[in-house]
Amino acid sequence: MPGWEKSLKGFARRVLAELGRDKWDLSVLLCNDKTISRLNSRYRGKAEATDVLSFALAGGADFPAGRGGRMPGDIAISLDTLRDNAGRFKIDEDEELRRLLIHGILHLDGMDHRGNRKTEPMLQLQERILAKLADERIMGSKT
Repeated sequence: MPGWEKSLKGFARRVLAELGRDKWDLSVLLCNDKTISRLNSRYRGKAEATDVLSFALAGGADFPAGRGGRMPGDIAISLDTLRDNAGRFKIDEDEELRRLLIHGILHLDGMDHRGNRKTEPMLQLQERILAKLADERIMGSKT
């Protein structure tokens, strides 16, 4: 695990709170392009790397009585593609990690998008949440 896993968990909790989903429990896999390519090929029929994948559990899974929460599914993020994206878009890796985590959470919350245009409602919400939590850091200080 990276040294910033607690910051990742804290940021995810704040995103979930923004969405009113603070009783959710997420599974996040941080992986490389090889791993995410296999997942993308197996579950989406696309034999290529991608930045983030979300795997929703059908209807989510309720926790046992007394815990009062839900497990909506899993998120996989390729740190290789994250680095490539950050370089291409000229942003720091921390911002891209926050964006991808928000993106994955929004997919688990049932949102989707047809393309990557800024007019897509899901992407607009993603950027609003990212802006609202702009002072948050996961990986450490700004580069």
